[in-house]
Amino acid sequence: MKGQITILGAGISGIGAAKLAVKQGFSVFLSELNQISNDDKALLTKLGVSFEEGGHTLDKVMASEFIIKSPGIPNTVDVLKTAAKRGIPAIDELEFASRFTSAGIIMITGTNGKTTTTMLTAHILKTCGIRAVAVGNVGKSFAETVATEDGIQVYVVEASSFQLDGLKDIKTDVGVLLNITPDHLNRYGSFENYISSKHIIEKTIKKEGLFIYNADNEYSQPQFTGAASKSVSIETNKATAYVDSKNVIIEEDTGTMKVPFSEISLRGKHNMFNVMCAIIAVRHMGADWVGIKKGLASFPSVPHRLEPAGSVFGVNFINDSKATNVDAVKYALDSFHSPLVWIAGGVDKGNNYAELYDLVDKNVKALVCLGVDNERLKAAFSGRIDSISEASDIKTAVKMALDYARKNDVVLLSPACASFDLFRNYEDRGDQFKWAVSQLKSDYKLKES
Repeated sequence: MKGQITILGAGISGIGAAKLAVKQGFSVFLSELNQISNDDKALLTKLGVSFEEGGHTLDKVMASEFIIKSPGIPNTVDVLKTAAKRGIPAIDELEFASRFTSAGIIMITGTNGKTTTTMLTAHILKTCGIRAVAVGNVGKSFAETVATEDGIQVYVVEASSFQLDGLKDIKTDVGVLLNITPDHLNRYGSFENYISSKHIIEKTIKKEGLFIYNADNEYSQPQFTGAASKSVSIETNKATAYVDSKNVIIEEDTGTMKVPFSEISLRGKHNMFNVMCAIIAVRHMGADWVGIKKGLASFPSVPHRLEPAGSVFGVNFINDSKATNVDAVKYALDSFHSPLVWIAGGVDKGNNYAELYDLVDKNVKALVCLGVDNERLKAAFSGRIDSISEASDIKTAVKMALDYARKNDVVLLSPACASFDLFRNYEDRGDQFKWAVSQLKSDYKLKES
């Protein structure tokens, strides 16, 4: 039996870390500030993991060799400050998982586009016959996948800034930095601190690895010279990868490859950038062009990102729950030509809503604020949107939105905020939105359009 470790947080990453830690022979103590679900309690008991809920017992936590913390827990909380003073390391579940696999790792971060690019990259690898899985901030936790699945050749890891903060010695084959725009300022205190957090990804890349970054985004430029032996800048003008009016173009030492937009399932300028990043990443891992083209053509839409959620009375409902910041909402508001009823709100992250004014003035006819505290959102759009209302649950919000809408309008859930005031996470918010739309259909005895 190895020594004792403590896991702080009983979310997806914490439960996954517990499974892997037990498999690796650690004595595990899990401490959760809030309540643990009955299902997770039963699972932890079956694993032989001791646990507590409703607070952290310092003596137990400090008896650990190291701590695995939930990414949602900042390093400034008392329990982690005490651990730091006592020389007890606190790492992220991604770091812990990486210690028990020799598979390749592609890590992808950025303010927006992470989930699409991560899932696309894994999908392409699989179409090329490479056993890959998307983990991290999407799908299963990295640790749980390492604990339960054999034969994985490449892990494609979506990493949030919160997860990057807990990385120490993880080594990746490819690091992708898609973009940086203001986000999570309520946690980081300044945009500069958030930028620094995102650039931790550079430090994870092996010397023989590859760093892919957005040359069009001034904050994404490399900060750590020599962090990887080579890097690829992707920009909209001609570079290693670029687009013309009809194609994605990748230039390699062996020649130039063109992929017509018509052969790519994704749409939109921002997604073509994500496509270029995915292609270069998988090429570094040995993917062939035949498989790449098949993967680009067959990639399905990403759940919770501009996902159709049904139609009621000719009103189309769109689930964009993954849009948890202003920049993501820009893409959503600019994606429709029909009048919009916009559902937004949640845990405000220091958003600058003024960036949305032009699009709101052009496209939005009504706003439904969904959250515990909607004051900043209401203040930002009062006098700019004629109809603004509030809801404290998703079913009420959807019903209000339908009341504002007319046939051929779009009801768009694109929150611009985190979900934790009313929901477990953005997936839960999106799933409940889709459920609420289905209930509307049932209430009005309509068949799906």
